[in-house]
Amino acid sequence: MASTNTVCLWYDNDALDAATFYAQTFPDSAVGAIYRAPGDYPAGKQGDVLTVEFTVMGIPCLGLNGGPAIKHSEAFSFQVATDDQAETDRLWNAIVGNGGQESACGWCKDRWGLSWQITPRALMAAIADPDPAAAKRAFDAMMTMRKIDVAAIEAARRG
Repeated sequence: MASTNTVCLWYDNDALDAATFYAQTFPDSAVGAIYRAPGDYPAGKQGDVLTVEFTVMGIPCLGLNGGPAIKHSEAFSFQVATDDQAETDRLWNAIVGNGGQESACGWCKDRWGLSWQITPRALMAAIADPDPAAAKRAFDAMMTMRKIDVAAIEAARRG
């Protein structure tokens, strides 16, 4: 790996499946080297996939097949800025529709429990509006949503 800083993500023996899904779903994403265990270990056997190098939208990651002991939490998430509703829908539906689950305010989890924030740029612009009333209206609208509805955010921002 060329990077000196890599995000290591723990999986329950399905890091390659997750990496493959991310590579197929997100731009500038790919699966790299796959390393197999040279011997038995607590979560697997010799020859099993131990780690997978991959990138998610240009971010270098390492998937570690560490077993069921450690689960992902919302304390870590990928925040993906989207340009429009179509991109927001595509990414949200890919994650949720592949065994994931919806959460609030643009958050969802993939089927491996990893959290994602699918965040339209229009939402960020709206809640940073220099008019505090417009920003609050957009924020309040976001608080009622699961997947972000760009048109509804823009309407709330306008008042």
